[in-house]
Amino acid sequence: MGIATVNPATGETLQSFRPATDAAVEATIGRAYDGWKSYRVTDFAQRSAWMRASSDLLAVDSADVARLMTTEMGKTLKAARAEVDKCIRALNYFAEQAEQLLADEPVEAKSVGAVRAYARYEAMGPTLAVMPWNFPLWQVIRFAAPALMAANVVLLKHASNVPQTALYLEDLFRRGGFPDGCFQTLLITSGQVESVLRDPRIAAATLTGSELAGRSVAAICGDEVKRTVLELGGSDPFVVMPSADLDRAVEAAVTSRIQNNGQTCIAAKRFIVHTDVYDAFTDAFVSRMRALRVGDPLDSHTQVGPLATEQGRVEIDELVTDAVERGAQLLCGGRVPDGPGWFYPPTVVAGITPEMRMYSEEAFGPVASVYRVSNIDEAIEIANATPFGLGSNAWTTAASEQKRFTRDLEAGQVFINGMTGSYNELPFGGTKRSGYGRELSAHGIREFCNLKTIWVGA
Repeated sequence: MGIATVNPATGETLQSFRPATDAAVEATIGRAYDGWKSYRVTDFAQRSAWMRASSDLLAVDSADVARLMTTEMGKTLKAARAEVDKCIRALNYFAEQAEQLLADEPVEAKSVGAVRAYARYEAMGPTLAVMPWNFPLWQVIRFAAPALMAANVVLLKHASNVPQTALYLEDLFRRGGFPDGCFQTLLITSGQVESVLRDPRIAAATLTGSELAGRSVAAICGDEVKRTVLELGGSDPFVVMPSADLDRAVEAAVTSRIQNNGQTCIAAKRFIVHTDVYDAFTDAFVSRMRALRVGDPLDSHTQVGPLATEQGRVEIDELVTDAVERGAQLLCGGRVPDGPGWFYPPTVVAGITPEMRMYSEEAFGPVASVYRVSNIDEAIEIANATPFGLGSNAWTTAASEQKRFTRDLEAGQVFINGMTGSYNELPFGGTKRSGYGRELSAHGIREFCNLKTIWVGA
């Protein structure tokens, strides 16, 4: 796929970009490495001032940036505005908290025969961030804000269909006052990534994206012995037990499944419902999904916009078609509409069996699968019957069931009676083939730091 802005609501190519030459990439890495030599010794107060200035500029640019994201990848304008607001909060959070999160950790000096002894977090150096299109601002900010506050510098290889958002991010941090080389966008193809990763000046990498892309980056960095954090796909379970507040559960189920037009790794995709409340939940869920308004993402009344790419729509339709042909019941949606743009209707499918691709593959679009279970053991078994382990939801007011779900759901996050989300204060990441490492919180900011032991004798 070329590097271009293609409006997914119309299929129109609005702007194309040439990939950076090898010489341009070399110069960009050189600026990053040279800039880091001086940036690494700046203090928290200075970095915080630059971060706050960047946050203020983003707030001023909010309306334009939201419209840009909607134009490039199709999320509704309302969702785009919410994404910008979330990014502003993250920039301010790490500006305020980084110094405390990275404070030296003293130990009892006498116990190790020292006058002073402590562990210190130090920046690793230039880090390559390979980022996806679905949250083109947030995915970058949630890495870049802590990375920059830890005194690392960032090279961004963004998804090829959001190049203008990628260039805006570089401009934002430059205008915020960060020195030359601290944050740079590389408009490069996937085929150019390996040479960047193997450059000895690149210290580490983070990737949010597909399992295939994650495996490639992990293999290269493993060969180079470089730190990586991977946040890959998800096929999150959403379990509903008899004691659940069904109205709240249905509301959260609909929101989770269609947020970002169904293109969210951490969104619920598999709805596992106890037989005692299955009919009531499913009827309400299908009714709400069927009633959603699909259309122009710039229209304030639109609830579901187009998928970001034509190929994405092909893939989601193939999953639904495979399930129906193998005996699944189509409860709503499931038909590619006529007309321009890459729209797909909110869809609910029941009767999923292990022979169907949807049982084990991620449905990256506004498509939900519903499962009927007879007890908590069956619910947990189906919830964990996936190679992914990013997030999970469970709805129950029974303390014993909450304990079981908390302990036994195989995921990086377990949310009880609330929709799975990401918060600056909490670590974010997955297990199994959803990746490893964490973003956000103290754990996230420390991922790209060297933990150095300091021992001082008399």
